[in-house]
Amino acid sequence: MYEIIANPQEYQIDHLINGTDNANIELTREERDKWAKQIVQFSDRLSGFALKADMFSSLLASEEQIAATPASLKTLKIQLFMINDALNSALGIADMMESDMIKTPQDA
Repeated sequence: MYEIIANPQEYQIDHLINGTDNANIELTREERDKWAKQIVQFSDRLSGFALKADMFSSLLASEEQIAATPASLKTLKIQLFMINDALNSALGIADMMESDMIKTPQDA
């Protein structure tokens, strides 16, 4: 059995604490399937992003001529920094979530 021990305060979403109970509940099959489907959809979007990143990288590494204004290059650089920051944040949150999903000893 696994237990999710995610603390809203550690994820900077303190407002979730108000009005929620701290007693454990067992997730129903329907809830688990719903969460799993949402995670697959998220994974599919990440795969789509990876395909776009490969395409952009291939284009920039190619012999194709590329013209740009200094402003458009600056915009591209800023957007890439924003994507990088978002991915770093997402990976950090995913690492926290992974550590918050713990296997519990079976009831004896």
